[in-house]
Amino acid sequence: MNQHSLDTRLTELGRVQTKVTEVYQERCTKAVQRYLDAVKAASEPMRNGHSRSASPLDLWRDASSYWLDFTQRSILFWDTLRQRGNNWVEHEKAGKPPLLAFDWELIADARTFERPVNYTLVQITPPDGIKTDPAHRPFVVIDPRAGHGPGIGGFKQDSQVGVALKAGHPVYFVIFFPEPMPGQTLADVSRAEAEFLRIVGERHPKTRKPVLFGNCQGGWASMLVGAVEPDLVGPIVINGAPMSYWAGNDGENPMRYAGGILGGTWPALFASDLGAGKFDGAYLVENFEYLNPANTYFDKYYTLFSKIDTEPERFLEFERWWGGFFLMNREEIRWIVENLFVGNNLADGDAEWSAGRAFDLRAIKSPIILFASLGDNITPPQQAFNWVADLYPTTEALKANGQVIVGLMHKSVGHLGIFVSGAVAKREYTQIVDLIDYIEHLPPGLYGMQVEEQKANGSVRYDVLLTERRIEDLQVLQKYGRKDEMPFRTVEKTSEALASAYETFVHPFVAPMVTPAAAGLARAFNPQRAQRWAVSDLNPFLWPLKGMADLARANRVPRDSDGPMAMMERWTAAVTSASWDLYRDLRDATIENTFFRTYGQAGIGMAAEEREAVTEEPIDMRHAPLVKEALAHIEEGDRTKAIVRAALLLMKAGTGRRRLSTIKRARELVGQEIGLLEMPTEAAREIIREQSYIVDFEPVKALTALPKLLRTSADRRRLLDLLDRVEGGIEANEKQMILLGEIRRLLEEEDKGGKAKAEPITVTLAENPDDLRPEQVAKQGSARHARDNRRTRAGS
Repeated sequence: MNQHSLDTRLTELGRVQTKVTEVYQERCTKAVQRYLDAVKAASEPMRNGHSRSASPLDLWRDASSYWLDFTQRSILFWDTLRQRGNNWVEHEKAGKPPLLAFDWELIADARTFERPVNYTLVQITPPDGIKTDPAHRPFVVIDPRAGHGPGIGGFKQDSQVGVALKAGHPVYFVIFFPEPMPGQTLADVSRAEAEFLRIVGERHPKTRKPVLFGNCQGGWASMLVGAVEPDLVGPIVINGAPMSYWAGNDGENPMRYAGGILGGTWPALFASDLGAGKFDGAYLVENFEYLNPANTYFDKYYTLFSKIDTEPERFLEFERWWGGFFLMNREEIRWIVENLFVGNNLADGDAEWSAGRAFDLRAIKSPIILFASLGDNITPPQQAFNWVADLYPTTEALKANGQVIVGLMHKSVGHLGIFVSGAVAKREYTQIVDLIDYIEHLPPGLYGMQVEEQKANGSVRYDVLLTERRIEDLQVLQKYGRKDEMPFRTVEKTSEALASAYETFVHPFVAPMVTPAAAGLARAFNPQRAQRWAVSDLNPFLWPLKGMADLARANRVPRDSDGPMAMMERWTAAVTSASWDLYRDLRDATIENTFFRTYGQAGIGMAAEEREAVTEEPIDMRHAPLVKEALAHIEEGDRTKAIVRAALLLMKAGTGRRRLSTIKRARELVGQEIGLLEMPTEAAREIIREQSYIVDFEPVKALTALPKLLRTSADRRRLLDLLDRVEGGIEANEKQMILLGEIRRLLEEEDKGGKAKAEPITVTLAENPDDLRPEQVAKQGSARHARDNRRTRAGS
């Protein structure tokens, strides 16, 4: 490197250092200002209150009433925590069964498989008043194994399980046990879950393939199953599932920096060695609680304390699930951290499930629905959606692979609310279940899903709007682009070096020193567990608490909620919560600042070799196997293909939006006559894929060749009748009306033995604002596909 290049490099590093410092100072300033605003808002009711005009006698009465109420609430509060502890102890003694709100029947136990894992398949028993139809396709729910036990997908009646049961679908649930089987790996788990799907398919041979619901970690687990055994899986719905772990926005998603700050993989390996080869899920729960210390250490307890007459039932119900901690084998957590948290290998196709065999998400054939929320700070939308752009750099690449992906975004619900909120179950999940029957007949592409609410006569009705999107639309989730993901590559390399050093110099000495008994004792004293058993009837000092609580309930005297003492309590609570938030904001800003100084250009990242800019050859998507095969058969087909092509041409001339109510109405009008509904799902999807490629890449030829697919006058007349029915049954825009006229003219000309002119057709399609511009499609390249081509050439 010459002197000029060195000077330029140093100047750039100085600019980066300055920018990092400015961002840090700005974030700290805003954090302090938020704290001051919160204190001011909390003080406003006290300034406007009537305490200044109250007489000393009134103040004395208020204080007396308040302290009596405070004492009673304190006793009831601690008694509720005692009940939480007792529930935890009983749950531990029972073996931590799944916390489902439904009865279930064991179907298959993977602990007996050739490669045993601690998973089982159960079928949910419908509650009284609900009947399921064996002719409806089954649903299979996979819950997250991320520290807690199973049950969150069926935690209450208004849940994923409840919604599917009410729609008449048989529902199966994948549960797991606290202790992993010796030697089990995540590849073994994926194989077992695939076997579960095979069993479900055999139990319902006359229905379509099972729908797979995956929650959080269960979401990427579902995707792995779909990649390993694509022929066993129907539509896949993944909810709040992190798939692209480096993604996020600066200042909003601090959890993504944890891998770098902790040094990568080695802390998980060390924790597993201290656990005698098992990783304690309580550590993962601590990571979740770390995100919001205000709620962890104060807010949830103050909510219980302030609403002690109504809150305990809800508090205890949730804590039963939140307090169940499950274990993983050392190799399981190592795979997760190396390939997901630190390596982000899943979307890159580098996450191996056995030697030389990697999970390829492009092998998934089924439609995929992604559900995320802007209010989720554990799995932010960027982590839920960006893998699509990593896997398919262009919309054309996604379509060329025959993939259908539907994205649904909630505006505000938090991570756990995605799974446990009754409102989300009634609104979003009900519409997802309703959409399942229609999603498999969508042409390949990326769609945005929006749930619309219509209120009339005191009742609420919902409709689903599907809007065609492009991969480039996903960039809206990124405030500053994705350049801030570059330091994570340095984290990955650093992690590999530290893990190698740990395995060489530390693991051989630590692992033999820890016995299973010692590891079990250490887990018992983990703060997550100790705070529960220490405040239970195991503690003899708390034995009088139950009698005191019964006495307090019998003589309950509520306070004056508008009195000076109650106002002072609320002010203290608000300031305490704001103080915790201030701590969190300053901590997160410091961690982010440290991360970029350590791994960015201003830190060890500058030692990384600058990658050469590689000019990728444009990839002609017409040469993709599925597209090439389809375009070779433009003039071949039958009545079913002709009807599908006509429908796709009309959609292409539309706005790119489809309402589920309109799709249902169109199916009612002509669905049976098309012939798709009687076909096996894969055969129907193959026809739709083929015709969509023809319409996307050669729309004019697709239209002019349409009469050749209808060999008889009777077939052409039936299509004309269908078009008349559709035109009268659904709304069509001006361009669709023109196109309908063109189709009629072509078919009538064919009957007369004439030859239609194509000029009006060309104008109709070319003026469509949602046209995919086929002349540009052939020029759009994909870095991923270019890399794959180079690998193929190198291998050959």
